[in-house]
Amino acid sequence: MQHFSATSWDENGQLEVLTFDIGGERLAIEAVNIREILDLLPETCVPGAPNIVSSVVNFRGKIIPIADLRVVFGMAAEVADHSGESAEGGSVSPAAADHRIVVIETELDSELIQIGLRADKVHEVAILDQRDSNEPPVLGIRWKREFVREFVRQPDCIIVLPDLQEIFRSMACAA
Repeated sequence: MQHFSATSWDENGQLEVLTFDIGGERLAIEAVNIREILDLLPETCVPGAPNIVSSVVNFRGKIIPIADLRVVFGMAAEVADHSGESAEGGSVSPAAADHRIVVIETELDSELIQIGLRADKVHEVAILDQRDSNEPPVLGIRWKREFVREFVRQPDCIIVLPDLQEIFRSMACAA
């Protein structure tokens, strides 16, 4: 049985989101779930952890797991070392200069958790309109359908609303 999370459109059919890029795709997360947008921080690998959350960061004394949605969506893995510095210890490369960690708060198994999402570039807080949205098609989608709540058409791109609860639920079940 598939668990699709409903999108929380307001009474006017609008949704306030933070838009960001991962692997050439534009994604959006509800703005109410965003807690922080961080520059890259040194990450500590967690032995035996699933690939999607293979590391953690220490932010203001709190350990935050870092999720790489590229793994879930079958995108090419990033080669960066996620330390916030180049391999030589100098400054961050121009491509990595836009990379951020988007810290969200979400519920998983009735527990409120914070998790960081790697982003290639964070764009803006935007208002999406439900009239521009469609459920993921049955055919023609390269990702697991249950991991995508909706697609939202925009003038310059299509925004993917990932189903983070389903993604993290499936990750917890696989552990």
